[in-house]
Amino acid sequence: MADAVKWGILSTADINRKLIPGAHESPKVELVAVASREESRARDYAAKWEIERAYGSYDELLADQEIEAIYNPLPNTMHVEWSVKAMQAGKHVLCEKPFARDAAEVARAFDVADETGRVLSEAFMYRHNPQTARLKELVDDGAIGELRLIRSAFSYALYDPDNIRLRTDVEGGALMDVGCYCVSGSRLLGGEPQRVFAEARIGETGTDWVLAGTLRFPGDVLATFDCGTALAERDELEAIGSEGSLFLDDPWHCTNPVIEIRRDGGTERIELERADSYRLELENVSDAIRGRSELLLGREDAVAQARVLEALHESATNGAPVTLAH
Repeated sequence: MADAVKWGILSTADINRKLIPGAHESPKVELVAVASREESRARDYAAKWEIERAYGSYDELLADQEIEAIYNPLPNTMHVEWSVKAMQAGKHVLCEKPFARDAAEVARAFDVADETGRVLSEAFMYRHNPQTARLKELVDDGAIGELRLIRSAFSYALYDPDNIRLRTDVEGGALMDVGCYCVSGSRLLGGEPQRVFAEARIGETGTDWVLAGTLRFPGDVLATFDCGTALAERDELEAIGSEGSLFLDDPWHCTNPVIEIRRDGGTERIELERADSYRLELENVSDAIRGRSELLLGREDAVAQARVLEALHESATNGAPVTLAH
């Protein structure tokens, strides 16, 4: 596409390897630059991933006037800071999840987006996948009757104390790394929770290695989830209603998109075509930049997501439920 949006990436973060292939394949996206704190690392990375330009600092990339949008996969505590800097430099921003654990800070970033006229979106890639859209459609259409419970999990095993996911100084931990998916999925189906409660097992690094939470939504819909960086690898989501349930064995990666409709009479499988969620989120933001479509995930969702993460963290810290004001 002649009017492909020119993108740059802030940092050589590991998650880039999931996003870059879709960027290269999309006619709506032109990935032209990457930045690192070390120029040699940026050059090597750019050569490996066939990226045209390499910069030895994030500021240098933001100064490139040809770059229209940036993907921000920096550590959690740097998301707001560098997203704001990017927008003030005239760039649109796709910020990796979780945006932050402070709802006021997320709102501040979107205030800057409004002031600068830039597009800003939180990168929950699974939300762009057709499997997720179909799940939401089935629930809304009453495929399982009245929705009453949402159950989800996301966990894996990691014991490297130097890994960024286990460091307190960058807001690591199970809730922020993988539990945020469970929160997002529960909110997608249930709305915005009125009250939350969480319990955590704090590991040797000081972060939550295991966390379990409950959320109460309007209409007496409940959600339960657990997440962990010190558990067996698991990822699933189930929406349970008065007449059956919808079960997803792969709700977040969407590698094998299948929705099982489970009722007393048996199980029906809905198999969907595979789609690159990372490519789809880049295309959605690019289309929004060009005015071709609406942004899927904007201010309302990002601020609400941060508000719930903040409340769950407070609950796990203080050992008491937290009521959310709306």
